[in-house]
Amino acid sequence: MTCGPGLPEPEVRRFAERALGPIERWTDTSWPRESSRVWRVRGADGLVGYVKIHQNDRFHSREVTAYRTWVPTLGAATPRLVAADERLRAVVVTAVPGRPLHVGVRPPEEERAVFVRIGALAAAVHGSAPPRPSSGDKGPATGKLDLHLDGARSHLAPGDEEFVRALTARTGALPALDLVPTHGDFQPRNLLWSGRLAVIDFERSEPQPALRDFVRLSDAWSGRPDLHEAFLTGYGRELTPLEHERLAVDSALDAVSGIRYGAAHDDPEVLERGLRTLARLRAAGH
Repeated sequence: MTCGPGLPEPEVRRFAERALGPIERWTDTSWPRESSRVWRVRGADGLVGYVKIHQNDRFHSREVTAYRTWVPTLGAATPRLVAADERLRAVVVTAVPGRPLHVGVRPPEEERAVFVRIGALAAAVHGSAPPRPSSGDKGPATGKLDLHLDGARSHLAPGDEEFVRALTARTGALPALDLVPTHGDFQPRNLLWSGRLAVIDFERSEPQPALRDFVRLSDAWSGRPDLHEAFLTGYGRELTPLEHERLAVDSALDAVSGIRYGAAHDDPEVLERGLRTLARLRAAGH
């Protein structure tokens, strides 16, 4: 076995080998942040998979629940859960082909074709279980707004805080939306393209209004109405006026949360995405 300083704990390695057999190589593929712990592993028989340690029980439960319920309905568009250990907060999953969509440049025609596929995949996710009434949905999660604003304030443009507060203040009058399975972090870095589309990373998956999965993805079509149109073609419908209203609020909250996180964890990509989102929402006159 190829070893190195980035290996997981021996107990996790033993768990992975019970699931996959002897492992010859561990390659750290974590995102550049402390909470991300993911390895690409190659077994002695050539089988390739991934081992992931979740940062908390909630993320572990969400990902395992998704893999055991609605994810299999997507077929080859997702990895398969091989093994899970609740105590270790670890999972072993199969590999799916492709490179993250945020890597590389594609011709406009190919981009549009990819976004049609993304829309169809989002529709498949949201249609993987019947929608159910949202008796407990009180609207966007505004409870941590003050905390996020405190951490983001030094990076906000003049008027940003007032804009976010005014936008979120409208949520109390909005009716609840039905809940469906959602990915929770549906964005190009979690979408793989190999000529076919696949989606990975379900630790933020939970029943929520479908628009939740448009919050981060919408940054990818900002300034590209053709990509937005292609996505909706694949998705099979337009958003309702209520969904548009909720999407603006959820996007503002996610932006402020991202700015706070990016500033605190030295993650410039997340911070810049949050700033872009606020600027876009304000320019749109929300």
